[in-house]
Amino acid sequence: MFTVQILNNISEKGLELFPTDAYAVSKTADSPDAILVRSADLHEIAFAPSVKAIARAGAGVNNIPVEKCTTRGIVVFNTPGSNANSVKELVLTALLISSRKVTSAIEWVKSLDGRGAEIGAIVEKEKAKFVGPEIKGKKLGVIGLGAIGVVVANDAAALGMEVTGFDPYISVESAWGLSRAVKRAAELDALIATSDYITIHVPLAESTRNMLNKQRFAKMKPGVRLLNFARAELVSVEDVLAAIASGTIERYVTDFPDPLFLRNDKVIALPHLGASTPEAEDNSAIMAVQQLKSFLETGNIKNSVNFPDCEMAVTGDTRVTIANRNIPNMVGQITTLLAGQKINISEMINRHRGDYAYNIIEIEGSVPGDFAAKVMQIEGVIMARVIKRA
Repeated sequence: MFTVQILNNISEKGLELFPTDAYAVSKTADSPDAILVRSADLHEIAFAPSVKAIARAGAGVNNIPVEKCTTRGIVVFNTPGSNANSVKELVLTALLISSRKVTSAIEWVKSLDGRGAEIGAIVEKEKAKFVGPEIKGKKLGVIGLGAIGVVVANDAAALGMEVTGFDPYISVESAWGLSRAVKRAAELDALIATSDYITIHVPLAESTRNMLNKQRFAKMKPGVRLLNFARAELVSVEDVLAAIASGTIERYVTDFPDPLFLRNDKVIALPHLGASTPEAEDNSAIMAVQQLKSFLETGNIKNSVNFPDCEMAVTGDTRVTIANRNIPNMVGQITTLLAGQKINISEMINRHRGDYAYNIIEIEGSVPGDFAAKVMQIEGVIMARVIKRA
């Protein structure tokens, strides 16, 4: 029986995937095997020794102390792509409202309350204040071609925009999913210099923090419309406001409000609505639960942010999984220990990611009850599990 602690409200469509005869799921578990979370801040939580994995029903993991988890061998999962359609639809909305002055027009119409029969004439006289260009035929630059960037690029191209994407780290899967109509930019500066609209879809890291700043704004076309539905910190607040004041940026649409934005008529700030659809919440919960179940039951890892993807088909009754620091002779020490215990390996896979590695070992027969403890005595090993199946 596995125990899973849930924090926040998690979609029932995900939770119902936990079989009740094999999983105890609650908000108050004392010694959980895994934690399932959305937005709760885990940085100040002392994790029980029993915790093997944490799954975030969402893409960002800023609320999880990933480095602390890694040193303890706790695998942290996220759910990339589960909210891609939800975010894409909001980005397409932002393309339109950044052009057609829809939000300011709505507010202006509300101000006509009480004018009665005059409204029709007033509207005809004043509507020219809200003229804006169509997006068809305009150039859209998409920075980042992950799960969200790809679908944004594809659908914008389908709407008749001339789309160019930039992503030096594009995955094979994303490349296969990209429309042939989307062009490739060799350099970021070339993309931003030629785009009428720019939308950013990259993860936040030290290398991407404030990546759109005064130096890059200086290279943009006057009147560009900039969209940020990825992370607030990707765009410098002070620099974007200066670019608006200079006329470089005509509209900035963001899902991340800042106090400095609230009185600027050329900033449209939304209250972090990107993944706020029931479909996205269901998809995120389902993916998170599936990843936790696979890891707890088989040791397979997919979509971890701190350990490598590592999956192997189940072929026997016993499996050993080991996480270790990525240093020389670790595999040799592990296999030597297995041989010393007269344990035969039927299949083995080893993967590494940065400073850490992960191993899945299929065993012929069984292992002694204290085997995991013996593996933990090897210097550099940070986690060892024995998974037995009936």
